[in-house]
Amino acid sequence: MTGVNRATARELASQHLAEGDPLGWFEVLYATAAGDSSIIPWADMMPNPNLVTWLQARNVIGSGRTALKVGCGLGDDAEELSRRGFDTTAFDVSPTAISWCRRRFPDSPVHYVEADLLEPPGDWTRGFDLVVESYTLQVLPPETRGDAMRRVAGFVAPGGTLLVIARGRESSEPEGAMPWPLTRQELTVFEVAGLTLVEFEDYVDDENPPVRRFRVNYGLQVGHGTA
Repeated sequence: MTGVNRATARELASQHLAEGDPLGWFEVLYATAAGDSSIIPWADMMPNPNLVTWLQARNVIGSGRTALKVGCGLGDDAEELSRRGFDTTAFDVSPTAISWCRRRFPDSPVHYVEADLLEPPGDWTRGFDLVVESYTLQVLPPETRGDAMRRVAGFVAPGGTLLVIARGRESSEPEGAMPWPLTRQELTVFEVAGLTLVEFEDYVDDENPPVRRFRVNYGLQVGHGTA
């Protein structure tokens, strides 16, 4: 995020959180941008390099399997998953963001859907072979984050994978300002929800200035019941 855009996003988020509406500010931000992607702090107009690196290192190919991108923004990560052969669904709570994706990628096979992470479609439960959550949890307040994590865990199909990418911090470190880094303890919600920790990467990325990231891979065993 640039300094100006970060401040704008924080102000909008603060206003909506005070009103008990933790997700409403996303639509306000996208609508205010009016097609100018420079207003959207996280819109780099390219796939998240932390996602691409993970996919490339493991030579991940979809081969028709299903994928879900949580909080798709302007669609670049979803398009990357589709390019790699996944039957991809991508959702965002902002209708303006979804319309923007469809305009950017008019011939895309990605299923762009307006949906609320906290009240997702029921038929998405255990519906996806790969679920990607990057940078959404870190902009949700702590009182909402646990419910959001349980919803995300519920999307993973038996034998499937959840990839989470977020800012990271120690529990002893201050929470700071939005986007709020997550702690390793917070992420154990995914395991309580029935997923198995496969790989936990704790690293500093190449941003300027560098940012500490958690990139975490979870799986759901075949035959596991609904979390």
